[in-house]
Amino acid sequence: MGLDNIDVERCQARGIRVIPASGANAESVAEYVVTAALGGLRGVFFATRAVEAGTWPRQMLSQGREATGKTLGVIGLGNIGRLVVRKAKALGMRVIAHDALLKPDDPAWRDVEAPPRTLEQVLRESDVLSLHIPLNNETRGLLNAARLGLMRRNAVLINTARGGLIDEHALAAMLRQGRLGGAALDVFEQEPLPKNSHLAQVPGLLLTPHVAGVTQESNERVSSMIARGVTEALLRT
Repeated sequence: MGLDNIDVERCQARGIRVIPASGANAESVAEYVVTAALGGLRGVFFATRAVEAGTWPRQMLSQGREATGKTLGVIGLGNIGRLVVRKAKALGMRVIAHDALLKPDDPAWRDVEAPPRTLEQVLRESDVLSLHIPLNNETRGLLNAARLGLMRRNAVLINTARGGLIDEHALAAMLRQGRLGGAALDVFEQEPLPKNSHLAQVPGLLLTPHVAGVTQESNERVSSMIARGVTEALLRT
């Protein structure tokens, strides 16, 4: 969906049209975010190894939290961010947001609690934080150690956007120190994630291989959208 791995200017200079499948996988990503939020608040994603080992961590997991009434912070109100907002509100969550590119009168703000928040305000207020912004020079390393330190001690961080948005070493350190409730990462600074990565064996961390937007249904939508785009481009030549 993002174009950060394509030299768009060089393509344009050579007359090569780049056709993004914008919005085709929004439903899949939004469902992943909601799933990660629910599992992260309950803590159940991190229990498998303990149950297999026979330790039966029922008392620990009885401290899990419901999503209803919790605050979801959304960074970026594009197609996916807006869909996440609607799904979270249907679960009874309070939603706040930050988007540096949206004008104050944009209709997207109607679905979130007013007023629009600064990035720092969203970090401080959120029980669950979800990222939905592109990776560029302005956003690379956006959630550094200092900003991660603003988050609530039991907050859950979800990143389905781009790995370079987060300082992964700082995040791993915070989870190991118990300064964050949990995190779900579907994207990474380096992909595939190398063996013995700094993110390996980190407590409270769910790792998936960049599949948030990949489902049977989204694959069909992406293929159809690209086929239409290619057909239109050929018809104009």
